[in-house]
Amino acid sequence: MRTLLRLASALVLAAPALAQAPHHTPPAAPAPTADPVLDSLLAEALGKHPDIRKADAAVRMDQERIPQAGVLPDPSLSLGIQNDGFKELMIGKMETSYYSVAFTQPFPWPGKRGLRKEVAAAGVGVSEASLSRVKMSLEADVRRGYAALLLVRGQKELLAQQSVFLEQTERLARTRYEVGQGSQGDLLRAQLELTRLKQAAWSLDAEERSALAGLNRLRQHDPADPIPTTAALADLPEPASLTPEQVEARSPELAGARASVRQTEKLLDLAKLDRRPDFAVTAGIMPRGSLDPMWQVGVSISLPIYGRHKQQRAIAEHEHHKLGQGAEVDSVRTLLRQRTEERAIQIDTLRRTRDLYREGLLVQSEANFKAALAQYEAGRAPFLGALEALNGWVGDQGAYLQTLAQLQAQHIALDEAALGPTAPINGGSLASASLAAGAAAPSASKSTAKTPGPAQDSGPAAMKM
Repeated sequence: MRTLLRLASALVLAAPALAQAPHHTPPAAPAPTADPVLDSLLAEALGKHPDIRKADAAVRMDQERIPQAGVLPDPSLSLGIQNDGFKELMIGKMETSYYSVAFTQPFPWPGKRGLRKEVAAAGVGVSEASLSRVKMSLEADVRRGYAALLLVRGQKELLAQQSVFLEQTERLARTRYEVGQGSQGDLLRAQLELTRLKQAAWSLDAEERSALAGLNRLRQHDPADPIPTTAALADLPEPASLTPEQVEARSPELAGARASVRQTEKLLDLAKLDRRPDFAVTAGIMPRGSLDPMWQVGVSISLPIYGRHKQQRAIAEHEHHKLGQGAEVDSVRTLLRQRTEERAIQIDTLRRTRDLYREGLLVQSEANFKAALAQYEAGRAPFLGALEALNGWVGDQGAYLQTLAQLQAQHIALDEAALGPTAPINGGSLASASLAAGAAAPSASKSTAKTPGPAQDSGPAAMKM
């Protein structure tokens, strides 16, 4: 009997220690601090990833087109000979027989070369927007991967803590069974929960290795390279929410669409100027042997006589293109505002859910757990009630971790100015049917106040984090 009391007392006294675990955030959230591990991962990814090198090369390639567009067309050299008759070479004997050397330099209508340079410069704006998108998406992927790694490691810590308590509970159930105060079913249920924890531990190990492989790919390391972390998920900084105007200013898609509009406007101006003729100046000399040489200078002018079917059609083409590009700008802006509003709503909801966990649910769940243990110790409650109270508390802790992860996901997507749906940050599976539900036995559920996190997935076999 003394052994029974000692085990029960140890279980009750250890409950506050579990509540003080690193992921049990105090009521007042600590001020966000810089994470040197995350900074190092970002620096490596942005400095080594081949997609950035590829996008940067595209920008440099387009920059090289600007000086090319402003250069005059290449001149042409013409060599010839003119001879009187076919019997012999008459150069120097006949005045109309000579060699000819001529240079021709085309000159576009004034203003065309400048417009071509402006078209090329606008193309650089499009490629620079693509480079910005690659950088922002890569940074967001690193932040999501790091948050997922912290989530899985937080879940592993939670699982280890639950394992300690279940082992103590199993010893308590065994002792009570041996002295005739408990049932064999209680002992078997405790052993079943310990077996389920082993399965969940293997699943979390696999999720951790997958998260490491993803982060190492982004920073161009071997997939199995370790990434030591000291921060918890709650330690990640939560930036201030951006306004729609700030998100628009950051959007590479919107910047690229506007650069495309500018490029199309310049192409339209160039098409209108193509209705003007181009020129070509030719200068040549004709040596005639012993006779005095001849020379010539001439100017040729292109005649845009097919303007109705060529130049006018080109103008109409670029006008339609301009309308389409303008519509794309409006479409991107509208979608971006929608995504920004959606994320602002989610951030507000997740913040309130996070605060509810900190200020109410975790405290209530812990109190319920300790009360159930005390009742079981005194013999006034069944074993299943104490077990489900423990699993309910762990379930609330897991849902709290998931809430923190999804709050990070919304901030990352907002900062990324992503047009698509917000990518979630997923962890592993804390297996156990009772853990998935947060409470199972009627006696436990009546005394447990539980509100699942907004991203929590409850199912009959597992709670996906």
